[in-house]
Amino acid sequence: MYQRGAMPLLGLIVLSAVRWVMSMNVAVAQSTPPDCQPPRTGEYLVLVRSPTPEAQEKLRRALPPNTNTIVCRYLNETVTRTGTFTQLDNANSQVQSIRSLGVAAFVVRPATNPQASTVADPQPLGAGYAVLVEYFNRPETAAQVQQFLGTDVGLTLYVQRPYLLALHTSDQNKATETLKRLSDQGFYALLVNSRQVTLVRPKASP
Repeated sequence: MYQRGAMPLLGLIVLSAVRWVMSMNVAVAQSTPPDCQPPRTGEYLVLVRSPTPEAQEKLRRALPPNTNTIVCRYLNETVTRTGTFTQLDNANSQVQSIRSLGVAAFVVRPATNPQASTVADPQPLGAGYAVLVEYFNRPETAAQVQQFLGTDVGLTLYVQRPYLLALHTSDQNKATETLKRLSDQGFYALLVNSRQVTLVRPKASP
């Protein structure tokens, strides 16, 4: 038999637990942004790496007040979409302006893969770590990465998309250091399990 006051107390405990679970569900939902919508033909998207709410808010404060921003997921990273353009020069201009703030911004075009389609015998990269660079269908990026690192840059496929291969190594520290150097320089780099990468060509440039 319950003592007087036990039922109200139990009800408060249950209600608190329900509210806690609901708040956790909301937090989880808010922490996982939706996938970014890919650009349509003739469109150029500007994406900015913004992994935390603080980074997103800092970016919003730095942009013009009428800028329509969308937080979404691109290549397993949280980014902020700051604009959709029909002229590449306008997209590049916004990217340069955002990079002057010390953050990584990139132009994304509709995906094409002309280089990989001409290769006859791609090979699995094998065990280790791969540092890849998204080059956004701009061949000149390969020369820029090669000049920055001072080494040859390969062409690979990862999750059915073409990437430049900046480094393949078994040394995780070296891979992490290279990733940081590239990111600090403004390249869109990612570190992945090299077993999931296919080497299309040892040198991206002909």
